[in-house]
Amino acid sequence: MSDPYEALRLKSQVCFPLYACSKELVRRYKPFLDPLGLTYTQYITMMVLWEHGQIQAGRLGELLYLDSGTLTPLLKKLEQKGYVTRRRDTHDERVLTVSVTPEGMRLQEAASTVPQCMAGCLGLSAGEGAQLYALLYKALHAMAADTEE
Repeated sequence: MSDPYEALRLKSQVCFPLYACSKELVRRYKPFLDPLGLTYTQYITMMVLWEHGQIQAGRLGELLYLDSGTLTPLLKKLEQKGYVTRRRDTHDERVLTVSVTPEGMRLQEAASTVPQCMAGCLGLSAGEGAQLYALLYKALHAMAADTEE
């Protein structure tokens, strides 16, 4: 006879190892990000800005899966640190453009060793890492599409 509550067991939930792994991964970033004065969320924001130079805040939120209630104070903190500037569009005040400053670009060099420091953290081969990456983005895109309906 099967257990009618099997689906409610922690071992049956894909969400739990994702949650626990994410929490642990962010914790492991901390010793590498503390000397830079960045939180993990500030770090991933800066990664997007290093790549794009400037970007509309709405697009930044989409790329990072962050809502404006989380993104606004995050960008204010980064601006206070001198890493970004925020500018309203002169034609449409609803549009906010975020740009990385020269100080923010200098931070990129200091952060360049972080990925190497974190590389072995998951204990996965390069192929397994690529497979996990693809599966996680597949799930993210499916959930985002489900939200839009």
